Amino acid sequence: MAKKEAIVLLNMGGPNNLEEVEIFLTNMFNDKNILTMKSSLLRKFIATIITFMRTEKAQDVYKQIGGKSPIVGHTKSLVKKLQERLGENVIVDFAMRYTPPFASEVIECLNSEKVEKIYLIPLYPQFSTTTTKSSLEDFEEQYHTMGGDAILVEIKHFFQNSSYNKAIIQRIKEKVGEDNCKDFDIIFSAHGLPQKIVDAGDVYQRHVEKHVDILKEMLKSENMDFHEIHLAYQSKVGPMEWLKPSLDDKLGSISNKSVIIFPLAFTIDNSETDFELEIEYREIAEELGFKEYRVCRCPNDGELFVDALKELYEKMK
Repeated sequence: MAKKEAIVLLNMGGPNNLEEVEIFLTNMFNDKNILTMKSSLLRKFIATIITFMRTEKAQDVYKQIGGKSPIVGHTKSLVKKLQERLGENVIVDFAMRYTPPFASEVIECLNSEKVEKIYLIPLYPQFSTTTTKSSLEDFEEQYHTMGGDAILVEIKHFFQNSSYNKAIIQRIKEKVGEDNCKDFDIIFSAHGLPQKIVDAGDVYQRHVEKHVDILKEMLKSENMDFHEIHLAYQSKVGPMEWLKPSLDDKLGSISNKSVIIFPLAFTIDNSETDFELEIEYREIAEELGFKEYRVCRCPNDGELFVDALKELYEKMK
């Protein structure tokens, strides 16, 4: 009898309804990889204050994009396609860090199936302690707490995977359409991080910069000659210093008023793409006089991303 294997895709999650917004914020700000102070009591106290202050505003955000995050729906579709591609020899599932389905729910199912090997693939292209490390730690700690004895195999980043980067190029082509690349600047917009996290040794910024270099070469090989190519960071909150340049500052510095935005740090569309990029930053671009402001979709459940995940699994075996 063949040994049972499973692939579990890991991501941050997002509210499945407006009631889950508070759960999402509570779990995120209680994450020791997000609020990095050593005292768990202090973290819980600060997390409670932040959650109280942000819940209503966050609910308003989700109301504007349909009352929930799109991340779970896209991920379910991606899991279904990967399952169809791999057949019955491997179980494909997913777990979210801050909202259902949580790791514990998935682990319970895998334990009931007596899975002997689990491949963990965090859906973050670049490694960060705030995303990849957090999701892997959460799953692995809960797995051992729940008495699992399968071998756990993990991958920590995949921004160099060719099929994944082809999926990005495809999304950019979709937004260029019949127009000429030379008429547009392109901004690769990565989610920001507080500078102190990078200074403490997080490799995220280095991975992001290497990823942009790879994509520049791929665009060149595809004869996609944009007017200029930029990197910027979105989603800054609070008074502390974050990675620079910020996306709003970058938009303000561009003289060419036609731009395409690709969300570099996300594989699945979520509130940071559907609200921040599509709505908030669009308003900034319009105020700055942009004629064209186009936001690419994430790879989501696209066939090239399914190819990439299949390749990652096969490489891990």
